[in-house]
Amino acid sequence: MNKFKYYMLMVFATLLFAGAFIAGKLGSGSFSPVVMTFLRIGLATLIIFPIMILKEKKFKASKEELFLALKLGFVGMTCYHLFFFSALKYTTASSASVINASMPILTAIIATFMLKEKLPFKKMIFIGSAFVGVVLTIINWDINSLINMDFNKGDILMLCGTLSWSTYGVLIKKSKVEISSLKLMSYSLLICTVIISPFAIREILLYNSLNVPLGDYYSIVYMAIFPTVIGYTIQQACIKKMGPSTAALFINLVPVFSIILSVIFLNEIMNPLTYVSGLIIIVSVVLFTKVRTPN
Repeated sequence: MNKFKYYMLMVFATLLFAGAFIAGKLGSGSFSPVVMTFLRIGLATLIIFPIMILKEKKFKASKEELFLALKLGFVGMTCYHLFFFSALKYTTASSASVINASMPILTAIIATFMLKEKLPFKKMIFIGSAFVGVVLTIINWDINSLINMDFNKGDILMLCGTLSWSTYGVLIKKSKVEISSLKLMSYSLLICTVIISPFAIREILLYNSLNVPLGDYYSIVYMAIFPTVIGYTIQQACIKKMGPSTAALFINLVPVFSIILSVIFLNEIMNPLTYVSGLIIIVSVVLFTKVRTPN
């Protein structure tokens, strides 16, 4: 029964993560990617940093911890969110979530170069099949788009964002700095806020970017609180109880929930074949994680 509880919590967390694609799409019509990043990450920092101070005995970061947070704050927070919000201006929330589902595969590819990890032949097969799924999603199953190199700008931007977050994961794995997940997340969010602040403030002052209807801020509040703070907290608790491999499998539900939510809230109509490419990616990722890597 206890295990079932954590399964349900992880499903709920993935539902919150999926909601970020819907909220991001809704907010992209009113805010620029820079301002959205600033508002989402800034608000999340205001919430999570005090929690970290209360929970951590040593909440002050050392030079090594700050340097790690600087790299992660730039690559995993700043770059990812700028690509993410830029992508949603040009592509659907459904397509963005399907492309994002390839993250475990991209992480493994990056790890082979940065960490010199070996990839068994079976894993290489699943990397290839997942890559096919991503390409089919980007070209919308139109071979002429591939021949003419005529891709959706938003899908390419989302792929860049997925690469950024995959690099974030590899940098964490590569690091030898001993630091709690909460503390690392808090300082990474803070650094992202510091990095993006000058650009966001400039936009706000020059273009009056915050002069939008109050209802448009709901998407920002949702993304800052639910997927960033609550979803992350649930995920970390589940990883401790279930193990990282089991918890990671639930992330494959994100594109499924995103597609359902995008139909309900955004009235998105997706090419039926995109469901097939999404299934190719998800199945490839699941089978990829089942293959044992030799030591």
